[in-house]
Amino acid sequence: MPHLEISSKKLKVVQTAIRLFTTHGFHTVGVDLIAKESKIPKSTLYNYFHSKERLIEMCIVFQKKLLKEDVLSIVYSSRYRTSSDKLKEIVRLHVCFNSLYHLLLKAIFEIKIAYPQGYRMVVEYRKWLLREIFDLIFSLETRVLKPDADMVLNLIDGLMFEFLSTNSLEERDVVVECFFKPTYLR
Repeated sequence: MPHLEISSKKLKVVQTAIRLFTTHGFHTVGVDLIAKESKIPKSTLYNYFHSKERLIEMCIVFQKKLLKEDVLSIVYSSRYRTSSDKLKEIVRLHVCFNSLYHLLLKAIFEIKIAYPQGYRMVVEYRKWLLREIFDLIFSLETRVLKPDADMVLNLIDGLMFEFLSTNSLEERDVVVECFFKPTYLR
């Protein structure tokens, strides 16, 4: 039973850190703020994670795991009729309010030099996502020109930047529909 309690406390710290890193950035948020917001002593935080770098890595691992599960549930779901519908849903998953991808996108720009292991983890996720997107594109039922997997990932990034600057998802669905429209793929 005590082991479960420790795990839930660690999870709370990770969730708090994710919220703070996503909102304020990796360099602005310090261990003191995370400990304060998590309502634990700073020494306990260091006991759990040993360093801010390890905490960042745990946050990235947590987000990656959830995102991969969501992407795979879309890929293997019979809820979506076509591969094109699955691609659209993967884009929507990554570009939405409280997107799990937000932290990973922020990490690409903020942690490459200071936290290289965390950066590599984000790059690994993007490579994995590219393979999943490529497989879906390869299975598209159309004979017309197919979009490139890199182009779809760039679409996700661009839409996420648009969302972050406007805090609106109005254009996301329009862009996604136009992007995957068969006439665009010709």
